[in-house]
Amino acid sequence: MTSRRITKRWILIMALTVVFVGILWTVVTAVRISSYTNEDSSRVSDAAIILGAAVEGDNPSPVFRERIEHGIELYRQGTVRNLLFTGGSSGEGEHTEAEVGQKYAITHGVDPANIRIETTSRITEENLVNSIPIGEQAGYETYTIVSDPLHMKRAMKLAAGLGMDAVPSPTRTTAYRTWRSKFPFLARETMMYMGYTIKGWIDNPQQP
Repeated sequence: MTSRRITKRWILIMALTVVFVGILWTVVTAVRISSYTNEDSSRVSDAAIILGAAVEGDNPSPVFRERIEHGIELYRQGTVRNLLFTGGSSGEGEHTEAEVGQKYAITHGVDPANIRIETTSRITEENLVNSIPIGEQAGYETYTIVSDPLHMKRAMKLAAGLGMDAVPSPTRTTAYRTWRSKFPFLARETMMYMGYTIKGWIDNPQQP
């Protein structure tokens, strides 16, 4: 066997190995995200951070409404003392996600004094990053993160990376009820989680 044929064989083996490892990592990550949906802390926190989602004019979308109502439930139970709504607007002149969430919560009996809003973020990481100075100004030290079950694993990884003292509390109901709607969400979360993990390795190569 010539050295050229040996080289081609090793390249093929390495390529197949990379593909196999990539598929295995993807599957394992998806399983971990799915399993994490059952993680729900009952710890009392200074505030619930309700991660933003789409709005429809002055009203929250079904996805966002589930998150808001779960935050309100935690507030009524005394599991959180305050609500911090996050999310900017999708266009100039439109209400921000946080403002819509605030209005909905006040309409449903939450004391306006116990609500803070963050109105500039567009993605999950910004939701959390921009919430930190608002929370610090309000004197918050502990947080409960509220979002859809399949979103919680990535949200908590982001919170941990930011050094936040946070626990998860996924919505008990969700607009993603069937596998037809769940699968695209899970696929997106898997890719985003893996991407954030890779970014962490690049930024902190000595971190395991």
